[in-house]
Amino acid sequence: MMNFSKALTRWYLENKRDLPWRKTDNPYLIWLSEIMLQQTRVAQGTPYFLSFTNAFPTVFDLAAANEEQVLKLWQGLGYYSRARNLHKTAQFVATELSGKFPDNYIDLLKLKGVGEYTAAAIASFSYNEVVPVVDGNVFRVLSRYFDVETDIASASAKKEFAALAFELMPKDNPALFNQGIMEFGALQCVPKNPNCGICIFNSSCAALQKKKVDQLPVKSKKLKVRNRYFNYLVVSDDNENTLIQKRTAKGIWHNLYEFPLIETEKTEDFDCIAEQIQSDYFIENKIVSILEINPESIIHKLSHQHLHIKFWKVKVKGTIENGISSETLKTFPFPIVIHNFIEKDFLS
Repeated sequence: MMNFSKALTRWYLENKRDLPWRKTDNPYLIWLSEIMLQQTRVAQGTPYFLSFTNAFPTVFDLAAANEEQVLKLWQGLGYYSRARNLHKTAQFVATELSGKFPDNYIDLLKLKGVGEYTAAAIASFSYNEVVPVVDGNVFRVLSRYFDVETDIASASAKKEFAALAFELMPKDNPALFNQGIMEFGALQCVPKNPNCGICIFNSSCAALQKKKVDQLPVKSKKLKVRNRYFNYLVVSDDNENTLIQKRTAKGIWHNLYEFPLIETEKTEDFDCIAEQIQSDYFIENKIVSILEINPESIIHKLSHQHLHIKFWKVKVKGTIENGISSETLKTFPFPIVIHNFIEKDFLS
């Protein structure tokens, strides 16, 4: 067991990536990085971390921002509930805790948006608390090295793997071990086709000896994906103004903005959408033309939903009520698929 920890730590010190949040034990910065890296690759998350720390150097700065500022800066990272929780937690820490993050795992768990993994990461990396950090990388490394066949989607898995990691962890430097095992899973013991020939554990890894590397970790099948069909109405009046609305209902993209939306049961043809637009929308303004901007739907994949998105250009006479200019439009936070459309195709 101790040989595993020593070899892992040595590997980490020789191979670790130079990442900005590894140069600090400031709990605000570590919390920020951990929230951003939930379900997000390091390469994608790093620019966002740098943007946030530049815009909001302290938890007080983040707390003082308005939610739309936070969502706009988060735009493109996905899972927007993370950003909303981030903002609420910053306000709680700033006002209720005088800007000081809890200094232990149990109290960190009480913060909104902070689960077992994130609490363990902050406790370990900021305060060197002896608590194991268990993420997908850790599941993979331990299940392969020790040939653990427990389904990682099961209720008991986290507890079992955390106990194993705790046993392996040197109690005098838990942070280094936690960083090491996560980095090992990210760089060496990768999900598909790891290069076991160069692995430091290739003589002691149980999965490799038993030719089971590609079978571990065991994970039950994901939930069924739901298909949804979105038709966005990109209106333009005589002043080149357009309309947007805020998604206030719970669910995807809560509190982000979008164009007026017609959601259908399946992909509909021009006649069907045009008929709905003419009967239900822009009653105060005469519709001059309706154009299907992308005949092929854009398929935007979320974790449990696939969105089939079409944009429809609707030209109307006169001035639309609550219309905004194309310049003002760009200041609002949008889902990335709409943001990309605005940047590339809007009013073209």
